[in-house]
Amino acid sequence: MPAKGIYAAVVTPVEPGGAISVERYCRHARWLLRQGCTGLGVFGTTSETQAFSVAERQAGLEAYVAAGLPVERMILGIGCCARSDTLALARHALGLGVTNLLMLPPFFYKNNSDEGLYRAFAEVIDALAEPRLALLLYHFPQMSGVPVTHPVIERLLKRYPDTLEGIKDSSGDWEHTASLISNFPELTIYSGADGHLVRNLEAGGAGTFSAAANLAAGPSARVFKAFNDGDRSAAEAGMKLVSDVRNLLTSYPLVPGIKHVIADGQHDEVWRIVRPPMVELDGAKGEALVAALDEAGYVYDPELYSVAGA
Repeated sequence: MPAKGIYAAVVTPVEPGGAISVERYCRHARWLLRQGCTGLGVFGTTSETQAFSVAERQAGLEAYVAAGLPVERMILGIGCCARSDTLALARHALGLGVTNLLMLPPFFYKNNSDEGLYRAFAEVIDALAEPRLALLLYHFPQMSGVPVTHPVIERLLKRYPDTLEGIKDSSGDWEHTASLISNFPELTIYSGADGHLVRNLEAGGAGTFSAAANLAAGPSARVFKAFNDGDRSAAEAGMKLVSDVRNLLTSYPLVPGIKHVIADGQHDEVWRIVRPPMVELDGAKGEALVAALDEAGYVYDPELYSVAGA
């Protein structure tokens, strides 16, 4: 069962030939956990997931687990257009002990009825018939073009109360997130928007699950801790840096921007590589992003914001 806190939607480093760089991935994932991340979002949107085949995703997950990354702290993306692919990813993950799964709805066909969307989720749950499964629905209409509606959530929750665990709301619409928290208090609701962290927690949500946490994991974790300690002023003060990092990243192509900052901080050009259709930031844009982050008070450093004992 996923916990409240900060989940990083982990970027996927790739070698010059396009293969996943497992060593770089695991080093970055461990750094994120040391910064105070509650867990890792594996093979989601920020991971360039749709640019990887089912076999590549399965091999990547096997390698991460074999390297010792904690399966109980992972939320794995499984949503594909074909149900058979979604099931293959889910069964493989469950076999490795990864039980927190995030399902994007089938996303090629648009303007679907609630009935069709309900069936897409229900048929996967029924086919898996797995009591360990903790399923989160992935609402990201700007990217998928397929919103996960309240009536669909309500039907799924009624039929699968022990399986449906939560929702990742990446819409960026606070009113929508607030409605999810209010209408489905039994579910774990994450905001994909870093700037909503404190509001999410105040409303009874679970925290954030975001791309910017690849860089701002430490600042976000400190905000989460301050909120839980009852120090609202410290939480609000900490939100400025978190929001600044997010806003700067989204003023550039997001994934190439994150990778460029990591590459710059680690002096490792391989980190800049993305899979098509994405392209790397050119040198001038990358330098401008790093400089803007520095001016905002953020410098990426593999040793910075380390949490003692983690």
